[in-house]
Amino acid sequence: MIDFKPIRIEDKELITTYFFACGNRDCNLSFVNLYTWQFLTNSHYAVVDDCLVVRFTLDEESVVYTMPVGTGDVKHVIELLKQQAKAEGHVLRVHGVFPELEEWFNREFPGSFDYRLDRDYFDYIYSRQELAELKGKNFQPKRNHVNKFKRTYNYKYTPLTVDLIPHCLELEEKWCEEHDCEEEESLINERKALNIALRNFDALGLVGGALWVDDEIVGFTYGAPVNHDTFAVHIEKADSHIDGSYNILNQEFARHIPEQYVYLNREEDLGIPGLRKAKLSYRPVILLEKGYAELIESWK
Repeated sequence: MIDFKPIRIEDKELITTYFFACGNRDCNLSFVNLYTWQFLTNSHYAVVDDCLVVRFTLDEESVVYTMPVGTGDVKHVIELLKQQAKAEGHVLRVHGVFPELEEWFNREFPGSFDYRLDRDYFDYIYSRQELAELKGKNFQPKRNHVNKFKRTYNYKYTPLTVDLIPHCLELEEKWCEEHDCEEEESLINERKALNIALRNFDALGLVGGALWVDDEIVGFTYGAPVNHDTFAVHIEKADSHIDGSYNILNQEFARHIPEQYVYLNREEDLGIPGLRKAKLSYRPVILLEKGYAELIESWK
């Protein structure tokens, strides 16, 4: 049996090394997401045959695994996961499987896996430069909001630092009161993850920004690198009563990210119609297709 271990802050360097080496842009392979959401997903990890695998719980009961990454024998690790799943009495499901890996599964395990894409979990990946500049007619509506904001408010954008976190939490509390967070489980969970992230801001290596109007923080955002050319935006909160606050926060964050990051991953839409419309309106350059492979063969 593979010995899966809880994900701790101390594991950041090890786990990040494996993910960065594979070049994956999947937001779910961000250490920040793995660590801050493990209260919900019960995420554990193991290094097997020089491959990293993360085990987590989906929908409170289904045990699933990430696609192994590393320099070892991936097929052998999948075989071990098959044995583990059989011993524990659940069907093996491997998540984070991209379309090009379907061919690999069909070749290495012919007739054994059913491969499915899940549109609700596709990642929206944008050109950092396009979001920073908002040039062209496609971004005209966004520029209009930004320009109106600049004309209306005396604002500034500053790096998010530990001393500003209490002010961000005050804004987040106000936001939650207005959006009835306590009535919606997804918002309750987001709030928990946000608090875990902010309490471990420096240890997680987060980079963020605060949007000010006069002397008050009216928005904040933070994220972390997914790999050497892609930066994930994990949270973005702003006063929704201030027209253009999200637009200017989005633009300023893109402007302040180091230029080595060509792409910004703004994560999934989870099948929420309004969120999907908003994410598409920013013109992603990549819609990162993700799916899973589920074992369908009968045990002999």
